[in-house]
Amino acid sequence: MAGDKPMSPFWSPARHLDRRPFLQARGAVTGALRGFFTEQGFVEVETSVLQVSPGNETHLHAPRTEIMRPDGSRASRYLRTSPEFACKKLLAAGETRIFEFARVFRDRERGDLHLPEFTMLEWYRAGAPYDAIMADCVVVIARAAQATGIGTFSFRGRTADPFAEPELLTVAGAFAQFAGIDLLSTISSGEGNRAALAAAAAGKVRVAQDDTWSDIFSKMLVEHVEPHLGQGRLTILFEYPSPEAALARVKTDDPRVAERFEIYACGVELANGFGELTDAGEQRKRFTESMTEKQRRYGEAYPLDEDFLAAVAAMPEASGVALGFDRLVMLASGATRIDQVVWTPPAE
Repeated sequence: MAGDKPMSPFWSPARHLDRRPFLQARGAVTGALRGFFTEQGFVEVETSVLQVSPGNETHLHAPRTEIMRPDGSRASRYLRTSPEFACKKLLAAGETRIFEFARVFRDRERGDLHLPEFTMLEWYRAGAPYDAIMADCVVVIARAAQATGIGTFSFRGRTADPFAEPELLTVAGAFAQFAGIDLLSTISSGEGNRAALAAAAAGKVRVAQDDTWSDIFSKMLVEHVEPHLGQGRLTILFEYPSPEAALARVKTDDPRVAERFEIYACGVELANGFGELTDAGEQRKRFTESMTEKQRRYGEAYPLDEDFLAAVAAMPEASGVALGFDRLVMLASGATRIDQVVWTPPAE
């Protein structure tokens, strides 16, 4: 509106004074979580930001840059969307328990819960099932709350007790409960039946002609499922459908679902974890399909990191998770926007 005054810069003394308690909370949470990982025998790693490929998921977008070689030639590089590729190379190298507070970058993201540059806390356990990583997440979230002294998380009128026993809910169970959809009946041989899901979702979400199975799934998840998650306590949403497996392995006893989970508090997604895929051929297939769809939808595709695919074939069985550290600090500090808990928020 014409009469609105522009917000003062984050470095103005008055605004910084308002933000400082949240930033102090950030330091307290950082220290507490480093303590947890040390207790558990983890090694803190620092992996490179510049990558040959920033990730190969259809809807992730990364800033692109160039490096100049000593001979003056140039090569394209990307700012990473996650440290996952690099961390898995370290698992292949022989590391067994690693964690990183990683600066990551994503284009097309800005809002109360999104920044184009943010911190992702990522950790991996070699030889561990993915429910061990789920248990880690529950402890990490509670440790963050202990560090700030907050008793209840709250966001946009919703609350969650970070110390309560989490709710465990399969994705199929959530779709049945909140959307009245038998999700698994729309999956066979690891593929989603677009027509079947479109019919089930009719009248519940707007389905466009060019929407894929995954598009319809995402719309249903966002509009009908996520608002109910993490209410009163944490929700662990697990057994994602195999078409949404990403870098997770498919369950051997039910190929319709994968060893993937997400954790929610107050309707906010905090973490995304996997029982990690170690089949390089399957990973290549998934990446290739995702990049084909990305090219169709956005007119661009990222290269495959051949070094990463080689590492996938060499890495041990493992599980890992990416947790949105700034979001966790926001909830643990009582902030209402993610930029309140970041020392120097990215420029608009």
